[in-house]
Amino acid sequence: MKRSICRKLIIVSLLFILTTGRAAAAPSPSPPSIVGLAGVLMDVKTGRVLYEKNAHLKLEPASTTKIMTAVLALEKGNLSDIVITGKEPTLVDGSRIYLEEGERLTLEQMLYGMMLNSGNDAAVAIAEHIAGSVPEFVKLMNEKAKSIGATNTNFVNPSGLPDKNHYTTAYDLALIARYALLNYPEFRKIVATKTYYIPWQGKEWDRTLINHNKLLWNLEGADGVKTGYTRSAGQTIVASATRNGWQLLAVVLKSRGRNIYSDAKALLEYGFNNYEKKDLIKKGEVVENLPVRFGTPVDLVTSADFSAIVEKGSAPIEIKKNIPTHIKAPVVKGQVLGTLEFYQNGTNIGSIPLVAASDIPRKIYTHWWFWPSLLIGLIYVPFRISVGIRRYRRHRKYNYLDSYRYTGKKKK
Repeated sequence: MKRSICRKLIIVSLLFILTTGRAAAAPSPSPPSIVGLAGVLMDVKTGRVLYEKNAHLKLEPASTTKIMTAVLALEKGNLSDIVITGKEPTLVDGSRIYLEEGERLTLEQMLYGMMLNSGNDAAVAIAEHIAGSVPEFVKLMNEKAKSIGATNTNFVNPSGLPDKNHYTTAYDLALIARYALLNYPEFRKIVATKTYYIPWQGKEWDRTLINHNKLLWNLEGADGVKTGYTRSAGQTIVASATRNGWQLLAVVLKSRGRNIYSDAKALLEYGFNNYEKKDLIKKGEVVENLPVRFGTPVDLVTSADFSAIVEKGSAPIEIKKNIPTHIKAPVVKGQVLGTLEFYQNGTNIGSIPLVAASDIPRKIYTHWWFWPSLLIGLIYVPFRISVGIRRYRRHRKYNYLDSYRYTGKKKK
């Protein structure tokens, strides 16, 4: 009897713990503490910032500058281009792949030399190949930065060597890296490569390039992007990792020593452990079949995929349709006819346009001029036919009389 009562009490206690645990709101995850002076954690696909520390503080990027150099090389050049090393690359300070004047490598090989071994000489050679000179290339860098949205960034060289006017922010650098990852498959391939070999002029062996990004060897899913260091900039890194098809991007500026790797790793693990990616809508999904005035119904389809990054265990996401009640033909395929809006806890977290899946022409009988024209036609056409018949009969009669008048005989 006592055992039975004890069992019941234990069961009741467990149920109470479970129910109260479910009812209590899960506390927000605590962000990590990083050594770096500034940092950002960003979802690559959506651009949502999951963590920030001094995100808009202007700091030196050091060799993470080369991400922008690679973007312009891929945008304005071809991987098979032959890049001839001029005099300037051979005189550059800092890390190098030891290019010699007149040396010929493909643009692809130069990019590997720049992004894996952080070759400043390769960066200058690329700049001269793309724009003719470093100053002209720097203009392109700053124009591109502004177009991406990196408005607190100013470059003065393609390599990241120290200069008081050469700066960016953790947020801007994340935007630039995100742009590169989303738009250039070749970039993604290069920055994820651990080891690469390129020819070495005058040597019997090739250059062995080993990626400076140590996270590629010791972080699950690590696939980029670039490290950097100067005495004034400190340790810098842009690090990416992909797990289950979900890619996150961490930027840390002005860290110290190997803390740069523990900082970046902490940010990426924080993102993967405390957030989740929810794929809510796929491009081309039919959302509604909408009646069209003066035409046939049209399917409304989503114009893009939509994913949301949310805290694990957070409130569900609501989807609201914003569709006009009256749509008139004609409708053109791809025409925006509404939106899908996504809300969590009453806050709008995004939207995508809804577009027509096909052309819907206006039915001819719905035009204002159709019925008057039809009425006129119903009256005019029989009238013209009767006039034609009378003219034909009259013509036959005259032909008969003319024949009789000249021959005195009737036509047979």
